[in-house]
Amino acid sequence: MSDTKQALADAGLPSFTAMPVLGRGIGHGDFKKIKEAELADEALELIPDVPRLKSKRMITLVVTDDKKDMAVETIINTNRTGKSGDGKVFVVNALGSYSVHTGESGDATLD
Repeated sequence: MSDTKQALADAGLPSFTAMPVLGRGIGHGDFKKIKEAELADEALELIPDVPRLKSKRMITLVVTDDKKDMAVETIINTNRTGKSGDGKVFVVNALGSYSVHTGESGDATLD
């Protein structure tokens, strides 16, 4: 998370929201391999044969259209390890933005 925070700030995108979430993807672990490992019988009984949810961080970042590609590239380049679980980036259109503090609206609220 620290690397992502720094990379986004260095790219001129210091404002975002991060929150802890639970999630899983396709690569949720091979429980047969886990159970074949040399573990105590009591421990093996505690491992269910269902996918587990993992702690993750979800970042919400809203940027103007001209910064979208830079934001996506920054997040991917900073977080890609080449392993399952690196995450996903979803790009969606925001219909508008409003600053509660200043009353401004539009792109000015995103910088």
